[in-house]
Amino acid sequence: MSAEDKNLAEDKQQDVPAKYRSIAYKGNARGLGKHEKELQDNYTMLQGFEWFQPGGGVFWKEFEGNSRWLGDMGITAAWLPPPSKASSQDGNGYDIYDLYDLGEFDQKGGVRTKWGTKEEYIKAIKTAKENGIVVYVDAVLNHKAGADFTEPFMVEEVAQDDRNKVISGVYEIEGWTGFNFPGRGDKYSKMKWHHYHFTGVDWDARAEKKSIFKIQGENKGWALAVDKEKGSFDYLMFADLDHSHPEVRDDMHNWGEWIAKETGIEGFRFDAIKHMDRGFVSGFVEHVRTKLQNEDLFCVGEFWKDSIDDLNAYLDQFGDQFSVFDTPLHYNFKEASAKGESFDIRAIWDGTVVQKRPLDAVTLVDNHDTQPGEALESWVDPTFKPLAYALILFRNEGYPCVFWGDLNGCQSEPKVEPMNQLEDFIRIRKTFTYGPTREYWDHPNCAGWVREGDADHPQGCAVVICNGSGEGSKRMQIPDGHAGEVWTDLLGWSQGEITIGEDGWADFKCPARSVSVWAKKESDQRTEYETRVAKGQ
Repeated sequence: MSAEDKNLAEDKQQDVPAKYRSIAYKGNARGLGKHEKELQDNYTMLQGFEWFQPGGGVFWKEFEGNSRWLGDMGITAAWLPPPSKASSQDGNGYDIYDLYDLGEFDQKGGVRTKWGTKEEYIKAIKTAKENGIVVYVDAVLNHKAGADFTEPFMVEEVAQDDRNKVISGVYEIEGWTGFNFPGRGDKYSKMKWHHYHFTGVDWDARAEKKSIFKIQGENKGWALAVDKEKGSFDYLMFADLDHSHPEVRDDMHNWGEWIAKETGIEGFRFDAIKHMDRGFVSGFVEHVRTKLQNEDLFCVGEFWKDSIDDLNAYLDQFGDQFSVFDTPLHYNFKEASAKGESFDIRAIWDGTVVQKRPLDAVTLVDNHDTQPGEALESWVDPTFKPLAYALILFRNEGYPCVFWGDLNGCQSEPKVEPMNQLEDFIRIRKTFTYGPTREYWDHPNCAGWVREGDADHPQGCAVVICNGSGEGSKRMQIPDGHAGEVWTDLLGWSQGEITIGEDGWADFKCPARSVSVWAKKESDQRTEYETRVAKGQ
């Protein structure tokens, strides 16, 4: 981000109330008891799973076992898969059945979820926090699946590509909308669900017909404050919740407060928010933050759309701070990875959330929806991934989210290998990338920046990225006090040594289509970086 762009982004947020401008990662800091530190640590989120993550009820225990390794590496928060009971025991949780069953009741094929039991989930959260990692719950509040019984109700069919276009008369169907949770009963929540708690379904059990059926009734209709793709993108899948119904809204609010107090989670990742009424999401965030007396409680929404205008408009409606994943940045990375050296690296920030409102941006490279084999597949080419991760991990703007599939590989067919040395990238962020940034963006294929360091991390570092076919080089100035020091590449991808000149300037190299991170050859920070815990310890 150029200095001019950074100033513009800051100017755009000067008029926003102070409470709203709470920085995205502040909830992470507060969860770890560090929010009052004068010099903040670098906070790094991990999406701790990929779509083909093995099940069998062992995941919570595996995450707990890896939490010391992850915390030592520099991960400070983990977004874990939905913990609630799915429509089948091996469902990943996005086919949500019972929000209040975290693997405690004998429902849908057994007690445990795909990931494990409630007891194991809570224990994993506690151990992770002891290792410096807070956990964010994946909140699936858009729909319900796996109903316990069918009900008759009146509907009209709407077109797949225009949900406001009615293509049938009003008639009766039999749909899966009855939820009485026989295994749980009334524990934690007495609410039983019926057709009037939903706006639409996609299956008529009586006629065995698949379509989009808009449920009829008093004050029934698609939510208005949703994305306008397909006319109205309220309906996504399964039985779509009617968030305007007071019983639905109250039960969702109750669950948000309950799961935070019951488990010790420190934030929410909201699934599919562009399909939910914006007022409901905003009200949920306000309610939970108020009840928990935590105005910094981290909340991020998945609004998966490559449009900064739509994302900006959505965020403008919130009275409190709310974050979104930087979808446009992901697609910029995808474009850059496809175009190679014909892509001008100086355009990488154009039209992104981190450029326009960095305080609200959760930056990412890939996730479980973009990985190979998925419906939204848009995998960033492995040759560009080191550059992409350098851009989100080694800079000050945004709250970066690392994908488990990039750190540990994806178990798809064929398998996807992890990014080489991503652990080192995370460690560099933890140890070196602090303080003011000096920018050097004067070439279409090679960019660099210097992190000056702070009182707790005085050494700083120099970063060079190159998407060209030849070696990159960037002449950059290091702050006063480093003249004569010998620096080497922390990653080991650039060989040799660089001596900082008497005036603080030096020429920093970078291999073609790669990254180099230069730092003092011998220092306490270097020793910290090179001292590490092995996976599983």
